Amino acid sequence: MDRDLVALGGFVLMFVLMLLRVPIGVAMGVTGVLGFGLLAGTGPALNLFANVPLSVVTDYDLAVIPMFILMGAFAANSGMSRELFESGRMWFGHRRGGLAYASIAACGGFAAVNGSSVATAATMTQVALPEMRKAGYAPGFSAGLVAAGGTLGIMIPPSVIFVLYGIMTDTDITQLFAAGVVPGLLGILFYFALVQFMAWRNPDSVPVGERHGWGARLRSSVGLWPVALLFMMVLGGIYGGWFTVQEGAGMGAMGTLLIGLARRRLNWKLIRASLIDALRISSSIMMIVVGAYLFGYFLTITQFTQNAVDFLVHLPIGAYGVLAVVLVGYFLLGAVMDELAMILLTVPIVFPAMVELGFDPVWFGVITVMAVTFGMITPPVGINVFVINSIARDIPLGKIYRGIAPFVAVDIVRLVVLCIFPVLSLWLPHHLA
Repeated sequence: MDRDLVALGGFVLMFVLMLLRVPIGVAMGVTGVLGFGLLAGTGPALNLFANVPLSVVTDYDLAVIPMFILMGAFAANSGMSRELFESGRMWFGHRRGGLAYASIAACGGFAAVNGSSVATAATMTQVALPEMRKAGYAPGFSAGLVAAGGTLGIMIPPSVIFVLYGIMTDTDITQLFAAGVVPGLLGILFYFALVQFMAWRNPDSVPVGERHGWGARLRSSVGLWPVALLFMMVLGGIYGGWFTVQEGAGMGAMGTLLIGLARRRLNWKLIRASLIDALRISSSIMMIVVGAYLFGYFLTITQFTQNAVDFLVHLPIGAYGVLAVVLVGYFLLGAVMDELAMILLTVPIVFPAMVELGFDPVWFGVITVMAVTFGMITPPVGINVFVINSIARDIPLGKIYRGIAPFVAVDIVRLVVLCIFPVLSLWLPHHLA
């Protein structure tokens, strides 16, 4: 039996199941077990199905994921996102497009204690979107800005995607976190520049807000101490050598809970809701991880991974030509898969080729994470768009996608800049090493 044809058939079956609305993790897992059984026999396939889920859920390295998610749930339910937005409105509201600046800054700040793009988009939809619409911003532009701002959560540490990439490639997660800081801040600055450009070109699209006095501004800044404290405690503790990434995630979750209790922002009802949200999201992620591992074993036995690496390395288009092919592949996959599935499915294939071509593993991690964000805001999937539409049902999907288009263009420019100047990603990790 031609193993390449079996691998190709596996991909076809997986995508067909996805089109039939089978959950991505289940689609990958079912395909992986069936393909493995076809080549190795029923017994080994059943053993694989029995052992892989257990090894995934008991993997200590993966414990960081539910802890960071729980940290974000506590932060959202204790009102930190609203405080970030309110402070931004106090400082920037009097400028043309001030609420847009405040929303972008709040997305970036909330990403620093959340690590999830979907959670950032969902939270800011409830906090910032109503205020922008009340001030006269176009609904499509407002929703597009929040959807794009949500993608900052995938880049600014702590980031669940960076954790998965680091575990899969055996790359230092602390180095990846550091590498995401400058590109994340660069994303905020690029979004600011886009709002400024739109204010210059079409002033009516980005209204002027209310001016607030210095007293109100300073009082709003004082309310940001929990976010600053958590950011310094988690990342400062990790880079200071006081605890590991896994311990840092646990400390962050506990710290967010204690701060919420001390400020009387969390009660038993909100704590229970946070635990349920974290359990639901973590279970979904782990299901995708299990499915990807099962599908990965299937690809390994077909030798598809080794053949794909050899094919990429020997393409006669140079290292950056191969990188361009990989990035285009990510853009296309983003049309049918979410970011977790893309990372888990593709990294074992493309990472060895990129390293063999001479690219830095940490830098390529940043580029990969940046590339998969496009799938979160572009059609036909655009999970951030669907999250926003599920909350603001009166804004059609088409309007949101049109509002996102300028931000996608800016993100493409940012990706090109990061490819041309790797130092933007590698400067901070090298100084912290």
